[in-house]
Amino acid sequence: MADKYFSLVLHSHIPYVLAHGSWPHGMDWLYEAAAETYLPILDVFERLAGEGIPARTNVSFTPVLMEQLKDGSFVRGFDEYLRMKIEIAARDRSYFRKTGNAALLPLTDFWEAWYRRLLEGFYVRYNGDIIDGFRSLQDRGLIEVLTSGATHGYFPLLSRDESIRQQVGQGRHTYCKHFGREPRGFWIPECAYRPGYSWKNPFGDGEPYARLGVDEILGQEGLGCFFVDAHLLKGGEAKGVYIDRFPGLNLLWEKSREVYKPADDRPNDPYSAYFAHPSGLPFFARDDVSGSQVWSRSMGYPGDGQYLEFHKKHFPGGLRYWRITSSDADLGLKEPYDPAPIRARLEEHAGHFASVLESTLADRPSGAVVALYDTELFGHWWFEGPEWLYHVIKKLSSGQVRPATAGDVLDRLPPLKAISLPEGSWGKGGFHWIWLNDDTAWIWRKIYRIEEAAAALTPRLTRLDRRLLKQFFREKFLLESSDWPFLISTWSARDYAEHRAAEHFERALTLAGWLDEGRVLSAAEEALLRTFESEDHLFEEVVLPDGTVI
Repeated sequence: MADKYFSLVLHSHIPYVLAHGSWPHGMDWLYEAAAETYLPILDVFERLAGEGIPARTNVSFTPVLMEQLKDGSFVRGFDEYLRMKIEIAARDRSYFRKTGNAALLPLTDFWEAWYRRLLEGFYVRYNGDIIDGFRSLQDRGLIEVLTSGATHGYFPLLSRDESIRQQVGQGRHTYCKHFGREPRGFWIPECAYRPGYSWKNPFGDGEPYARLGVDEILGQEGLGCFFVDAHLLKGGEAKGVYIDRFPGLNLLWEKSREVYKPADDRPNDPYSAYFAHPSGLPFFARDDVSGSQVWSRSMGYPGDGQYLEFHKKHFPGGLRYWRITSSDADLGLKEPYDPAPIRARLEEHAGHFASVLESTLADRPSGAVVALYDTELFGHWWFEGPEWLYHVIKKLSSGQVRPATAGDVLDRLPPLKAISLPEGSWGKGGFHWIWLNDDTAWIWRKIYRIEEAAAALTPRLTRLDRRLLKQFFREKFLLESSDWPFLISTWSARDYAEHRAAEHFERALTLAGWLDEGRVLSAAEEALLRTFESEDHLFEEVVLPDGTVI
């Protein structure tokens, strides 16, 4: 058979929400993702394994998500969440009977059985440990698990290489702790890449100074490959349409353009791995064709009228009883969901997707289609998504284009050409606008202030109080999360994100002051420190800027 592959990459990330609210923003994000995405995908991979079909899929986990899913408070809360959903289905059943809603009544049985299966599987099949479930799949050679930045920091906008290196180092260390091996691949948060050049603060503060490229830092930290959006491979398109909306973006664009020299023979397809110049680190680019089939609600499979409608819920309780009907239909016109025809739709869509992959690679003797998705798209946003993955992988396992991990592709189709990548991300406009704009600039000023505080402490690391130092870097990591500016810019959970960013800044600033003073804490300060530790207790072991682990 020809060497033609489909390398699916599922990126899993939830910001740190333990002890930081529940509904509508907070722990329920984590519970929903675990129930609707992580457990169903585990079940799909195990079902395939039982049929003798290795999924050969890439799944990345951010370290902050690994830590949360391993935390005892998550396990207890998730148990309560699943039992609550079972009770809600029973209450809805009683309500629909009283109101004579015969159309929705059978769906209460569907949801009760669905959550009961999740609860049983969580304990019986996975022993209450989702991360160990994925580790078992990797240990058996069925999937490849990738790591990412500690708290999903947005690398191109961090002002110091030490901050990127620490995000990467913590990501590698936490992965080794939970998966018992070194990670081969790395998911750059938001696929946000910056080459090395004389970088200048986006607010125009200070003089330009030499920076390493993100790929150079990944290579120095021992990572084996990474992923970028397609437009970076094609070159020169990362500017996007938002570049003039914020002066700092234009400043960054002009600085990066000074050094970016696109190759004359720029490749025009993402179906090979390439070496990043100058690091020599292999990378893959996202395929737009296959991606649009799944990402797009209006044009892709998730918008099919038979599938479950995400946006319409029955309150109180929040269970969903309606189908999409039409992607542009008013929520009041949605018709009841019917599970009966779903299998046929999934078979049809999986078959179409397999044919898209085959036609994409039809004129090539070899190649790999690399598809990048947020894991939460499958199950949470698109309820039927995990089952669609089952049908896709099963069809491909005996087809012309076979499932393969990134490691498989690198082993069988190693890169031959080095490429200089421009700066950009997979965000709207292809550059940094979603994360840096008029509404989020204040966050970056706070991040830069804490980065400077960390740099001032670095020469004295061995002499500083380790308990305070560990908590300072936890708060710094949490402040750097790309989620806060993203949620502000998209208005998804604006107030929550603003509060979290301000809170972690104040905590980091307080801790930096205590470390700088080097004195014994008062009783009130000791109590405040215990609050910080109880609410922000991720990373039992913290990787310092110099690589030391405390």
